[in-house]
Amino acid sequence: MAGSTYGNILRITTWGESHGEALGVVVDGCPAGLTLSPDDIQRYLDRRKPGQSKIATPRKEGDEVEILSGVFEGRTTGTPISMAVRNTSQHSADYSEIAGYYRPGHADYTFDAKYGFRDYRGGGRSSGRETVGRVAGGAVAIKLLQEFGIDLYAYTRSIGSISIDPDNFDREAITSTPTCMPDTDASARAEAYLADCMRDYDSSGGVIECIIRGVPAGLGDPVFEKLDASLAKAVMSIGAVKAVEIGDGIEAALHRGSDNNDAFCMRDGKVAKATNHSGGILGGISDGSDIILRAHVKPTPSIFSPQRTVNKQGEEIEISIKGRHDPVIVPRAVVVVEAMAALTVADALLMNAAAKLDNLKKIYG
Repeated sequence: MAGSTYGNILRITTWGESHGEALGVVVDGCPAGLTLSPDDIQRYLDRRKPGQSKIATPRKEGDEVEILSGVFEGRTTGTPISMAVRNTSQHSADYSEIAGYYRPGHADYTFDAKYGFRDYRGGGRSSGRETVGRVAGGAVAIKLLQEFGIDLYAYTRSIGSISIDPDNFDREAITSTPTCMPDTDASARAEAYLADCMRDYDSSGGVIECIIRGVPAGLGDPVFEKLDASLAKAVMSIGAVKAVEIGDGIEAALHRGSDNNDAFCMRDGKVAKATNHSGGILGGISDGSDIILRAHVKPTPSIFSPQRTVNKQGEEIEISIKGRHDPVIVPRAVVVVEAMAALTVADALLMNAAAKLDNLKKIYG
């Protein structure tokens, strides 16, 4: 299977299936000398693991990471960092009957069309559990970005029609509310809405917002490696994401140029912008402002309501999906968005080192 590797200099390759022995990631291109421990990885995996609230799948997984290579005496060696997470709570029997039909909203049909064969246990490689490797790799990238004072965080902006109030923003609430909303009032309303969805054997979608602060101006390239294009690809590669916005996003199409343009100004002796409609990126290159992106996530396709589909014999049938599923994907995907954004920015940071002759002279001159 092609397409399991992401990045240019800082590259990750994820591996494993939802109901296989383990999942993991190989991180290549990380500079030597970065302080790294299993705890640095585990804190992010703990945020995405299942079974932590009533609005998450009851599947219980410890998601304990093992660093197999690339770290010695607490520091990266510059060689590939391999990490594994064992599966310990597979209920593969819950999925045995779906081998014969295609679940609406899932990749069952497209996998069969492409390969003529699929691992139907929980979706195999197309399962959301594949993101374990992304989060582990992203934790390394976040650790690297911290060395340069770059701060990155994501949160749930909305679930269904319920959105946070910016006036109630509390960053600490992101990791304390079950919805990952930085607004406890909005979270309570979202939880009630999700309870209604669950009673109706249904699910919900939502929006994740990610803020990246401290990115220097000059990252990204002006044509095919635009920073916003790379971020969009990275975040769109997360299974349930159906749209990505940078800055004002789709709202920019409704504005006039006089409203959308960000005026330049001087602030603390440096070039800055009076506003940030661009979301921190101009011409595919970071402009030094906060990078703002949003990921729109579809409702969980595994719902317990009866649905119509087709089996492998070409017969139209009605099904009711079994198994353990999240009524909303958004809260557990928040840290996945963080991971993919961090990997993209860290890769751009490393690529930018060779953009100027002066940079190389500082190293080799």
